[in-house]
Amino acid sequence: MTSAALPMALPAWRRRDLTALLAAPAFFYMLVVFGAPLLLLLYSSFHVDGGGFSLAGYTKILGDAYYRQVILNSFNLGAITTLGCVVLGYPAAFAIARAKGYWQVLLFALVFLPLTVSIIVKSFGWAILLRRDGLVNWALLGLGLVDRPQRMLFTTESLYVGMINVFLPFMILPLYSVVRMIDPRLAEAAATLGASPWYRFTRVVLPLSLPGLVAGISIVFALAIAAYVTPSLLLGDRYMTMSLVMAKAYLNLRDWQLGSAMASILLTISIVVVVGTAWLQRLLARRGGVS
Repeated sequence: MTSAALPMALPAWRRRDLTALLAAPAFFYMLVVFGAPLLLLLYSSFHVDGGGFSLAGYTKILGDAYYRQVILNSFNLGAITTLGCVVLGYPAAFAIARAKGYWQVLLFALVFLPLTVSIIVKSFGWAILLRRDGLVNWALLGLGLVDRPQRMLFTTESLYVGMINVFLPFMILPLYSVVRMIDPRLAEAAATLGASPWYRFTRVVLPLSLPGLVAGISIVFALAIAAYVTPSLLLGDRYMTMSLVMAKAYLNLRDWQLGSAMASILLTISIVVVVGTAWLQRLLARRGGVS
């Protein structure tokens, strides 16, 4: 037997073990640069300056109405941002998947180009557009829709607009990866059998696109509740979120335990969202026969 044939002679389980070794460098890299800081973060959330362990950081957050409202603000921001991204991203994903030739290239460019721009730049861009002497007020005045400049910046509406703009590509891309695998002839076949457009959408198109929709929702929600730059630039301290509290605790109050406890709670929420949606995706795949 030649040496080239030796790998093929190994049992299947042994070949899988050898293949898994290819992931070892990335695994150890993530263990060092991601896992170790997380352990230090968890340790700081229980550590007090005088030594020993304490739950003071968690009791301060969960027992104070102000910090509970901060957590609720983060959930509201994540939910509204995710909903806006679903409303805009779902039809956009279908448009890209069904487009042909240069139109598809153009639509892809409109999705990918914003990802090459820093979040800080995009947030500052919205601040310039929405200020009293910005382009939006100039257009409204020019069209005669308003008689004086409107206050748009530093409002919750401006925050939602900026957040949806920043995270919309993260909704479109997972949706597109699933939508492009849906055979258009399935909806056409349902139409020939007399199915209405609403019935075709709810019974054919939507179930097949659910894995991409669930993935997009999990990504956008997990990123939105942890956003820091956009809320701080478009609304500031008027709408406190978990990330803003963490930054204030570390940079201003020097309260390491409070900041670490809030970060641990945010991390727990993100893990629950990601793990829960991953389980839901597998459940949908088993029931619908899609991946």
